[in-house]
Amino acid sequence: MIRRRVAMAAAAAAVVSACTTVQPPAPPGDSLSGRLAVKVDASAGQPARSVTAGFELAGSPPAGRMSLTSPLGTMIAQADWSPEGARLVTSDGESTFGNLDELTREMLGESLPVAALFDWLRGRPWSGAPSQATTPPTEPGFDQLGWAVRLGRFGDGLVVAQRAAPPLVTVRAQVDR
Repeated sequence: MIRRRVAMAAAAAAVVSACTTVQPPAPPGDSLSGRLAVKVDASAGQPARSVTAGFELAGSPPAGRMSLTSPLGTMIAQADWSPEGARLVTSDGESTFGNLDELTREMLGESLPVAALFDWLRGRPWSGAPSQATTPPTEPGFDQLGWAVRLGRFGDGLVVAQRAAPPLVTVRAQVDR
């Protein structure tokens, strides 16, 4: 009887562990999480593209990790980066890239300033590039790297960044508080 219970417990543990994805340890630094929507408008020869997912951004611009999950919590993609390069893991497998720009261009067809997101999602310009504060009557925020970052609802955790250069790219992030 005891052996049977031990065997059943071991079998249950094996099933649970088989369903669990082993995550590498989080890189040092802060982490942010919430919901993210990225929309890339159609352009010459390219259809419109969009991604909506839960996100967790951990680490720092030089070395970090960003995970994207479906509304049901299923891992859509995980990107890891360091000065040596970037890696993307999806259900289709693993791909490596020279840097984050190449990785986001492959995923969305356009490059996203992931390094700047660490600061933008905290409501401040990234220290790695010049910025210009917006002036009234424009919504509070700043312009940086060719993106208009709007913080009118930052108190609610919402950050909207839009790149006006064709094709238009809009990033909406609802950061958990």
